Amino acid sequence: MRTPKSTYRLQIRSEFDLTEAAAVVPYLRDLGVDWVYLSPVLTAEQGSGHGYDVTDPTAVDPERGGRDAFVALSDAAHAAGLGVLVDIVPNHLGVQTPSQNQWWSALLKGGPDSPYAEAFDVDWEAGGGKIRLPVLGDGDEELSALELDDGELRYYDHRFPIADGSYETGDTAQTVHARQHYELVNWRRADSELNYRRFFGVNTLAGLRVEVPRVFDESHSEIRSWFEESLVDGLRIDHPDGLADPAGYLDRLRELTGGAYVLVEKILEPGEKLPTDWACEGTTGYDALADIDRLFVDPAGQAPLERTAPAEDFQVMIHGTKRGIADGILRSEVLRLNRLIPADAGLDADSAADAIAELLACFPVYRSYLPGGAGYLEDAVVAAQVYRPELADTLNTLHQLLNPYLAGPDAPMTELATRFQQTSGMVMAKGVEDTAFYRYNRLTSLNEVGADPSIFSITGVEMHNRLLRRQRDTPLSMTALSTHDTKRSEDTRARISVLSEMAEDWAAVLGQLENAAPLGDPAFSSLLWQAMVGAWPLSRERAHAYVEKASREADSSTHWTAPNEAFEELMHAAVDAAYDNPAVNALVTDMVAKIKGHGWSNSLSAKLLQLTMPGVPDVYQGSEFWEDSLVDPDNRRPVDFEARKQSLVDLAFGALPAVDESAVAKLLVVSRALKLRRDRPELFAGYTAVTTTGAAAEHIFAFDRGGALTLVTRQPLGLERRGGWRDTAVILPDGQYSCAITGASFSGGPVPAGTLFETYPVALLVRKDAS
Repeated sequence: MRTPKSTYRLQIRSEFDLTEAAAVVPYLRDLGVDWVYLSPVLTAEQGSGHGYDVTDPTAVDPERGGRDAFVALSDAAHAAGLGVLVDIVPNHLGVQTPSQNQWWSALLKGGPDSPYAEAFDVDWEAGGGKIRLPVLGDGDEELSALELDDGELRYYDHRFPIADGSYETGDTAQTVHARQHYELVNWRRADSELNYRRFFGVNTLAGLRVEVPRVFDESHSEIRSWFEESLVDGLRIDHPDGLADPAGYLDRLRELTGGAYVLVEKILEPGEKLPTDWACEGTTGYDALADIDRLFVDPAGQAPLERTAPAEDFQVMIHGTKRGIADGILRSEVLRLNRLIPADAGLDADSAADAIAELLACFPVYRSYLPGGAGYLEDAVVAAQVYRPELADTLNTLHQLLNPYLAGPDAPMTELATRFQQTSGMVMAKGVEDTAFYRYNRLTSLNEVGADPSIFSITGVEMHNRLLRRQRDTPLSMTALSTHDTKRSEDTRARISVLSEMAEDWAAVLGQLENAAPLGDPAFSSLLWQAMVGAWPLSRERAHAYVEKASREADSSTHWTAPNEAFEELMHAAVDAAYDNPAVNALVTDMVAKIKGHGWSNSLSAKLLQLTMPGVPDVYQGSEFWEDSLVDPDNRRPVDFEARKQSLVDLAFGALPAVDESAVAKLLVVSRALKLRRDRPELFAGYTAVTTTGAAAEHIFAFDRGGALTLVTRQPLGLERRGGWRDTAVILPDGQYSCAITGASFSGGPVPAGTLFETYPVALLVRKDAS
């Protein structure tokens, strides 16, 4: 199996298609990248900016360049010595436009007898033999706007196929609609009455049943050809937790690929491990990101920052947000589980539905994989009994039903137990990532997918422990700092984390900002101003788009389905004040001036750590320069590759650029680390902590990978306030060393930190006798 030394993620879309991606391969090679890593490339909803709404899994997307361009990219990458990793989406298909999805269109036309009925996860009985499509506007339940048009039913911009023989001359659109295998219903009914599985709460992404052999084969036919033709070297699997049997799916995929490198987008809660029976090399790196971020947070800032953004205990908060999701946008999933409870279980239907929702709210991780993870279900039952003691008997009965293996190891798996496992991850994602992460705002650099914001910081000793375990257990798992899913990009977070080192000062400034532009929501005000300071300077348009999405995701003072116009007016006025009100602008820009240099130090340190620690580092497109993005779609903005190419050429002349707005210093660190990692893999075969001594020893984190030594600065503002490095030294192992970044030479033994970090806050030393 070929495995990558590093990857570089490219977001493929119509504006940057596969042909344009192929054109940047020489730059990626020169940067030091080992594999190119592509976002989904199968045919998606027309105009899709992300590609996760695949409409035809049997073909490469023409809008993204088509198959010929895909082959050309693969050929270019392989000719340059690069491997190819591609993101695939087995859990769902895009169904927003039926005419673009042949499988969905056939389902709507043919109903349960359609050749593609088994591909989708539809509860036909619950819909009275029909699939419910939530597209009608308020007040249009009588279908007055429905029309017949060229052999289709049309509702404004929506068009739907009609079953053969369901139209007779003179029929009205409403009459024809009544004969279909689908029912158009009000959009608000989706929360409680939808009868097909979705991706989370997205009605236009319908769940795919890849556990059915024929569905797997057809939906992976194009993917299979990539390996038969040696076009692709590995796969990234999107959202495996939505599948009925993730382990079984990965086994089939390993057979299909011939044992290729596979990563899974699995979100691990603190202390949780990837299932050992999964046929994959590791995760996509969210867990690494969470660890790295916390190494650069000052624990002394926790209490002052908590006072700036008052919130309930995080675990209490997420119980409430998850319960809100189970009772709200995913109520239809709860009711579907409820319908699967055997009649002889003796449970009252309302109490059972209540108890199911409570179990989902109490589930401590994304999901179990029974019999694996049975303890998590037991924990959820206990927690639910604490929150809802009156449901204790119902919960105990459900426990037996949701884990059939309690009856014996040979007991058959049930649809109820399987579907509960698929549903718990949905509730976790929507309740935590997409709600609580916008409410728990003491330090928003901690609020990332795969992280627990209640864990404020980690010590250097704990980080060494985690990296040693990573080297031992998952050396081929990906590490990441920015992705298409991060709420804030790596350098935005690095700057925000500096606030933990000046928490009292930040609290004072935040108070002035809130007085100047009051929102009446202190928690969201904290998020807003951290975003402005973290990403500044950002355009007014970007700032307005971000706060609108963030406030509605928080679902506290305003909502997606019922925007609070008064609150949003105040919110947008606060954003405008950052540009138009001299006093507010001064508060923002003065704070940025105080922290941006320390933020850059954090950025370089976190990046070098990620690029050289155990695992396979990914560089998200463009992040070899400063990456100041906020949540999507902001993090999918175009990348100026020409500027990066030219700067990389300029670095070849040996200059050591200043750490400034140009971002060339970051490009230097990234390129030198990637090249060393790719060209000298023998230097990265182990892991040993490197000793530091002196007054500021805790401000250095250092390790030896087996000839390549990484040294980075932690908490730079605190270091400065305490008088700098003083007598601090790093005890280098015996030998002679050269810094891969600056070219400086050092000998083994104690080396003053001030000497090591004279030019940059990071160093990458190579032992000259390493082989």
